Parts: sequence; structure tokens; C-alpha cells
Amino acid sequence: MVGKKSGKALLREEGLERTDNNMDLTSWPTIIPINQKNYYTDYLKRDEQILAVRSQQEEARNKMIKQAKDRDRALAQGRTVGPDGDIEMEEGDEENEDEASSGAKTIVIHIGSQNLRVGLANDALPKTVPMVVARRAEMSESELDNGEPAPKRAKLNNGLPPHEPEKRFGDEFAKKFAGMSNDLKVRMRMNKRKVLPQSRDMVTSYNRRNTYETITDFNDTMRIEWTETSHKRPCITGKAALRIPELSEPRYKLFWPIKNGWINEQDYASKRFVYEDIRIIIEDAINLQLELNIKTREEWGQYSCVIVIPDYYERTYVTSLLDMAITEFGFARVCFIQESLAASFGAGFTVSCVVDIGAQKTSISCVEDGMVIDNSRVNIKYGGADITEAFVKMIIYNHFPYAEINLNRRYDFQLAEELKQKFCTMTEADVSVQLYDFHLRAPDQETRKYTFKIYDEVILAPMGLFKPHILNNSGKLDARRKLVEKSYDIYDNKPNDPSSTAQAEILTAIAPEEVLTSTTKPTIKTNGVTNGVVTNGTKEESFNDSRRPSFANIKEMDSTPQPSAASSPARQIDGTPQPEDVMMDRGPPGNEKPRIEEEEEEPISIERRDDVLPIYPLPNAVVTSITHAARGSASKTGDYLSGIMLTGGTSIIPGLAQHLEDSLRGILPGYSKDILVGRPPRELDPQVVVWKGGAVFGRMSRTNDSWINAFLYERLGERVLAHKLMWAW
Repeated sequence: MVGKKSGKALLREEGLERTDNNMDLTSWPTIIPINQKNYYTDYLKRDEQILAVRSQQEEARNKMIKQAKDRDRALAQGRTVGPDGDIEMEEGDEENEDEASSGAKTIVIHIGSQNLRVGLANDALPKTVPMVVARRAEMSESELDNGEPAPKRAKLNNGLPPHEPEKRFGDEFAKKFAGMSNDLKVRMRMNKRKVLPQSRDMVTSYNRRNTYETITDFNDTMRIEWTETSHKRPCITGKAALRIPELSEPRYKLFWPIKNGWINEQDYASKRFVYEDIRIIIEDAINLQLELNIKTREEWGQYSCVIVIPDYYERTYVTSLLDMAITEFGFARVCFIQESLAASFGAGFTVSCVVDIGAQKTSISCVEDGMVIDNSRVNIKYGGADITEAFVKMIIYNHFPYAEINLNRRYDFQLAEELKQKFCTMTEADVSVQLYDFHLRAPDQETRKYTFKIYDEVILAPMGLFKPHILNNSGKLDARRKLVEKSYDIYDNKPNDPSSTAQAEILTAIAPEEVLTSTTKPTIKTNGVTNGVVTNGTKEESFNDSRRPSFANIKEMDSTPQPSAASSPARQIDGTPQPEDVMMDRGPPGNEKPRIEEEEEEPISIERRDDVLPIYPLPNAVVTSITHAARGSASKTGDYLSGIMLTGGTSIIPGLAQHLEDSLRGILPGYSKDILVGRPPRELDPQVVVWKGGAVFGRMSRTNDSWINAFLYERLGERVLAHKLMWAW
């Protein structure tokens, strides 16, 4: 009997049996599954695998090696060793050990548009160096454009300026100047101050007939030693550059690497040249002013560096400074601190609204508990240099005896700065017809002594901070983004420079219609400046109106909310300044007509923000910054208003703090008791308080974890900033 066949046998007989040639189905290696019950990894399980811990251990190991070498050297020299193995240190050795903690090996650098402040962290005050470099050129800056003077004068058909000084700056400036002068007279009469009716006539009549007196060099005790150019050096930095004669042989031209708080793209042909000039200025300041005489890279490696950067910085600027400090200078380590945070460190304030009024830009930021509030940052492009130019135009308008003054000439520029610092004030009690004198010292000329009278120019020029329409804002956006492009995110290819809602709100309020996006519907129209040109045709007087910011009603937050007569509450815009007529012409609440709800205003797009020049009245900018910092909290608003601190060189104008207080009280009457504008305490100079804060930050050895060394920069590159900075990068 035949047995039953299996399935395989039947398939074999039918020819359907599967045969295999023992070849792999794929060339990929077969991975054996991990036994989930018995496997182990030490990835990120030990402290040595973390870079920060590994760096600390390496530093401790190097310290132990150094101590062992010192102990062996001491034994070889016959010095005694204690029972615990420590050698008896001499006084000099103890001083060397404390150098790092005391700041003797830490250099603090604060770069500004007009001045560079540099010094060691243990210095009481920094060295102030003009942020300028003179390079050999065919013509000096005063000879460019056929010797066009600054401020620019109007010209007649024959190419000559008008004979009357009142017509040299055009009818528009004359109207603005006369309007501000009349407003000042009205305000002074309201404050019961004496105003002479013929004050301006007294000034012009005296200045018109006045001449100068010549003083020989032998009798001039304050004569200037001009820089010698016979050595034909390729570049000269600092104060020596400002003392080069205009007609020197060879010619030198001045270059200012920083302009209006930005990289100067107008006077340079390459970005590399800009940062090269910055490096040369810093290096000369460290070697000549601090007298360190650092020559080799090993000597640079013994020093650390603290760099103070703007609050509203550009990422490419910070990364370029980091690369310069690590790669070109060779500092052992570098850290960064923002200006407002440094000011709070220097003054010892915990909560403050820092208003830094520099030479060419004004920055406003709120600081709380050691952090700069990002959305409160405001950067406005005017400062002391604009006040100087306005002051020169006003005194020329009043028949200034030295009518040929030209801010493009080096000695005239320094003379104008001296006159501004001596005479400008914002105290109404000091406004009267005064007789002053000054000395004009020019190269290859005898000293001239001028006497002149002055009236309200001393207060109207700094009033440009509150009424910026009197300032000359043309040309400030020329060549913007010619050399330095925006920083873009590598993943979504969008601009990733720091942004601020307060800054965006100001730009949206002043932007002309053609710059705004199609979805943006501004509630007000104000003067906009695009590429340095006023684009709209509205009258200038509309810009002078005092605007009610968004929290004109914020004073009622602490009180019990009252029911509204309307069916629905009116919308309150967060932070958008409103014209005064919009806020005042509403009539009684009971007779208020129903209004169509307006759409919320959208901020200007990030791509178009470089097309708008941020020019805004100072008190309104302060209110906008505090609005976004407080975020609706009445208590925080009061804290910021009571801690407004003025810093920067322009803030030393007498009476500026009191005038800003009065302006803020007019905008926010509900916070009149809280508003307090002051200067840094302990008689600190407002010009150096930011640098002083950087010095304090550089000496914090145990709590400062933001140091970047060459090893970290070599491993991570620019990404190290995201891990080391104290704020969101």
C-alpha cells in the first residue's frame, strides 16, 4: 500500500516546488535586533561628555599643574613649604593671582558713532577716543563736492549764497525757526518769565557790526599743536586725526566707520574696509591710550574682552565683532552685554527705562531684573550731532560773525561742538540776550577772537529732540544695505534680526503710504522719510501736534471700571499714538455717535522697515517703549516711569531731564506723581555709565557664564552666541 505523499512531494512532482540559490535578498547588512531587556549606553551619562564641564575640569587641571610647578620651583629656590603642601606666597605673587578677578586683564570696549570708550575693567574711568581714522586721499572731506559747506546753504542763480543770512537755509527753515521761537515766547509768558520784545533785533544788530580780534601765536596760551604729516603715515586715528590740517601734504580724508548707529556704508566701498578701520582704531586706542603696548598674539591671549553692543543690534555686526576679537586680535575670551543692561549695572538700578542719547542715535529700552525687555527697544536716528547742526544754522540765521563756519572742516566741527556744549541749555530761566566770545584756531592762521550775542538758539536747538522736524534728516538712509545685507535664517530664509513691537509701531506710524503693505491701514498720517526724503505733502505743523499715546486712558486702570453709555466699549489701541484732535473732539459720552469699528493696525513688514527712517519725538518714544514693556500693568508702568535714566553725551544738556518730565506729565497726567527723570546716581558721568556697567560685568567671575573662548568659537562658530548670550539670540 502506497503511503500518503506530503505537500512538498506533491509540489516537487508537479514542478511547483520553490528552490533557493542561497543568495542574499539585499546587499544591505542585516542588523540583529537589540535585546530590549539587556542593553546599556553611556551616551550623555557622564559629566565628561558635556563641553562646559569638560572645560571646567581642564581649567582646574591646568591650575593644579601650575601649582605643582610653582611648588617645585619654590623648593628649588629654598623657600619653605607649609604642612599642607602650599608654599608661602609673596606679595607680588598674590597680586598676580588677583589680576584676573580684579579686572586688570579685562578690556572693556564701547563703540559709538562719534567716540570710542575703552579701558581696563579696574579703571575708574575709560579713555575716550574719537571713532575716526584719517587715510591718505586725493582730497580732504571739506574739498569734496566742490567744497560744499555743511550745513548746506541755498544758492542764487549766480551760484552764490544769498547775502542775507535769513535766506541762506530757505524759507521752510525760516518758518520752522520763527514758529518755534513764537511758541517759546508764549510758554515763557505763561510761566511768568520776562520776555523782551526786541530781543532778536538786539542780537542781529550787534552781530552784524561786530568783527574779530587777532591774537598772535605767542600770546595764545591755548594754541593747538597740529598733527605733523611729513612722515606720510598711511593712517592716523583718534584725536590726532582731527588735528590734521585741511590742506596738508599729503592730503588725508576722515572716515567714520560707525554712522547713525549703523555700519557706515556710504563712505566705504567694501565691508572689509569698514571692519578693518574699526580694528585699527581699537588697537591704537588700547596700545596708545591704555599704554599696554601689546605686540604679539601671545600677549593678546592674556587679556579678556567685554564688548558693549546696542540694544537693537544687527546680528551681522555682532558676529563680525566676535570674529574680529577672537580671530584677529586673539583675545583669550570675549563676552557681550547690551547698552541698557550695562547702564543699569553701572547705575545700580533694578527696574529702569534707559534713555541713551548719543551723538547720532537715541536708544530707549526698559530693563527689569537684569534683562532688557525685547519689545520695549526703540532706536531713533537723531542725537547730539543733529543738535549741533541745528544750532549752527540758527546762529548763522541771527548774523553769526563767523558766517563761514563749515562742519566739514575739522577745526570748525570741533568749534561747533564746543559752542554747543558751552551754551546750549533747556532751562528757560537762562534764555536771555547774552554776550559770549570764542576763539577760532585754524592751521597756518593766527587765532581770532570773536564776540557775539545769542538769544533763544540755545534752547531751540536741543528742542529738536522734542520737535524733530527742525533737524536735518536728509541723507541718513543713503547707501543703506549697500555693503551689509540683512541676516536671514538658514531654515526658512526669513530675516532674523532682532525685532521690537515698539519700534515696529513707531515705524508704522510715520511710514508713508507707499511703504506700508496692502493690508496695513494706518489710523493717522504723519511725516515719513524714505531714503532720507520727506515723501508726503502734509504740512509740518501736523507733526508738531502733541500726540496722545495709547495709554492716554491707562490712568484709569487702578480705579473701578465705569459702565459705558455706548452699547459696546470703544476699542483701545495698544500703543498707537493718536493725534490730539482725535482724542479731544469726541464730545460728551452721552451724545457720542455710534462709530464703525476700525480694523486693528498691522505693523509694517520686516522687509520694508529699512525703507523708513525712525524719527520720532523723544517723549512719545519713551511712552511707546514703556507701553510695550508694561503690557497693560499699571504697577509696572509706574515703576518704569519713576525710573527713567538719561545716559549718553547729549543727556548732559542742562534742564533736559526736567523738560522731559514736563512733557511726559502732559502726555500722561494720570501718572504725574510717578514720573521721575534722573541721571545716574553717585555723581557718575552719564557719558561713561554704560562703559562702567560693562566693567562691572567683566569682573563678575562666578556669575558670568557668557564668556566665549577660541576653543568654543572654533567648534561652534556663530552658533555659540545662541548658547552664551544672556538674551535670546
